[in-house]
Amino acid sequence: MIDTQPFVDGSVRRVLAFGAHPDDLDFGAAGTIAKLTSAGAEVQYCIMTDGDAGGFDARTPEEITALRHAEQRQAAQAVGVNHVHFMGERDGFLAPTYEVIGKVVRLIRQVRPDIVMAMHPERNWDRIQRSHPDHLACGEAVTRAIYPAVENPFSYPELLGEESLAAYKVPWLWLYGAPTERENAFVDMTEHFESKMTALRAHFTQHPDVAAMERFVERQCRGNARRGGLKGDYAEAFHAVAVNADDTIAGF
Repeated sequence: MIDTQPFVDGSVRRVLAFGAHPDDLDFGAAGTIAKLTSAGAEVQYCIMTDGDAGGFDARTPEEITALRHAEQRQAAQAVGVNHVHFMGERDGFLAPTYEVIGKVVRLIRQVRPDIVMAMHPERNWDRIQRSHPDHLACGEAVTRAIYPAVENPFSYPELLGEESLAAYKVPWLWLYGAPTERENAFVDMTEHFESKMTALRAHFTQHPDVAAMERFVERQCRGNARRGGLKGDYAEAFHAVAVNADDTIAGF
């Protein structure tokens, strides 16, 4: 088990958090993000698809995209995030292609975060809804980008020449929505649970039954706190991976 307290006590300066759709980060990590921003960290979001296939009415994809962008910006502000990048991929068809990975590499080299957050690339058979193909593709694209492309100057050489974006070694990758057996890091975000809920309520196009959504999230976060052995009532769970630790050497 990884002790997450040193990460949320003000030592983390920058976090770049990826989600496949608007609202994914709010379900998986918004309480932790609120805790990080309240401790002084700068957190930026990257939403990889426009969420244009989500909703429960007859709006056009263009209308849905505009609404979901607005919802995500509002949700981000609720947890102290002021910068949201929209990658613009098509909802339902995200894939870890050379082009998509290149966009991830570019953004990570621009932001140079201490922690990258992303969705887990492994399917969760206990709750397959967590494993939307776009979720898996988000995790796979970000993981492939982090190692080796972000830290390899020979990967995407145009980023060096045209944009002067030097290679960068990411210290930590935190994956949310992980299969239970992969979870090794739990963040007590009890004091920020209401901020998480405020962020989730901002996604009004996605919740035909808000009360049911709230009950589900509360139950899930209480369960996380119990599994993590935490004193607080609510927690979020991650599969935390040390990408470049003190003992890391090239290729191993």
